[in-house]
Amino acid sequence: MTSVQEATTPATDQLADFRSRFPHLGDTVHLASCSQGALSVDLQRRLQAMQDDLIADPAPWGRWMELVETLRARFAARIGASPEQVAIAPNASIAAFQVRTTIATRGRRALLSSDHEFPSVGHVWRASADGTPIRSVPSDDFLSASAWSSQIDDTVGVVSAPLVSYVNGTRPPVRAIADAAHAAGALMFVDAYQGSGVVPYTVDELGCDFLVTGVLKYMLGLPGLAFLYVRHPEELDNPALTGWFGRSNPFNFDPAYLETPSTAAKFETGTPGVPSVYAALGGLDALDTVDAQVGWAHVQRLAERTAAELRDLGEQVDRPEDPTFAGPQVAIIDDDPDALAAWLLAEHRISTAPRGRRLRISFHYYSTDNDVDSIVQALAAYRRR
Repeated sequence: MTSVQEATTPATDQLADFRSRFPHLGDTVHLASCSQGALSVDLQRRLQAMQDDLIADPAPWGRWMELVETLRARFAARIGASPEQVAIAPNASIAAFQVRTTIATRGRRALLSSDHEFPSVGHVWRASADGTPIRSVPSDDFLSASAWSSQIDDTVGVVSAPLVSYVNGTRPPVRAIADAAHAAGALMFVDAYQGSGVVPYTVDELGCDFLVTGVLKYMLGLPGLAFLYVRHPEELDNPALTGWFGRSNPFNFDPAYLETPSTAAKFETGTPGVPSVYAALGGLDALDTVDAQVGWAHVQRLAERTAAELRDLGEQVDRPEDPTFAGPQVAIIDDDPDALAAWLLAEHRISTAPRGRRLRISFHYYSTDNDVDSIVQALAAYRRR
């Protein structure tokens, strides 16, 4: 199979420079960014800086807090928000739980979700015993704006949709869903975990009231840190879970001091995961070297090429024909995707992400046409076994 080669342009030079930040890709094809991003020299450099900071000062709290605020501001700028609208959380589940308890007082109106909700969010929506009804848009209607809007009326208080589905990488019409929610007086929650880092967006473009995402996937960090965007934190009740970082002045050191800020920091709990803060900054260091639109066009082209060639091989590809609804991954249906993923890694050093009956093949800025050649050829060889 002959690889499709791009002509050298400033954009391709930019992408080549980005790939060079991931030295281990010289002998590994990393197509599992939807599960864990590849390891960059930027992340390694930040973790080394953490060690250096600890040697210079065994308890560098001032430095840690400086980095937390730097990270908050950099992420806020990336999504078109203010730092006051961003909270730092240990994971998406806790961020969703904080939102869930804050909005539980909205007259017990229903929460509309979907079959494509990732369990870290979907379980939070359903586990509460406060009596809020949960409704769900089925998988077959997930990409239809009318299927969502037909279920949104004045009995719905919150609508929750992913920016990108973890199941097969499809992208629902989030803005149209948000507009329908707001027209009915409901709030809009977006889980952007499966797209942040490669799918360009701002919170105003999405029209969301809440957005959660984490750093270990396309944002190229490590587990242990998530972001929660809140459009109007000053208008919301205090969440059920709190801690010393949910105070106006965490360093007041008075157990009776419960003054809560009006910013999104009210959603925070205990001490942030400091190693994950360093790692998240390393991820942003790498991502900021690529123009987001250039990177996304590159990812879309590789995914579309992969889907087309796998269909030609006879694979059952779960990806919409219309790229408007397609994300950074290609999913194929297989009887045993875990065995297939293990074989690809053991025999060809190709890392993928099996889930359920699907093998997920995900692309990032560092992915190349040679990576597409590798996965297509390897899958053909697997089917010939």
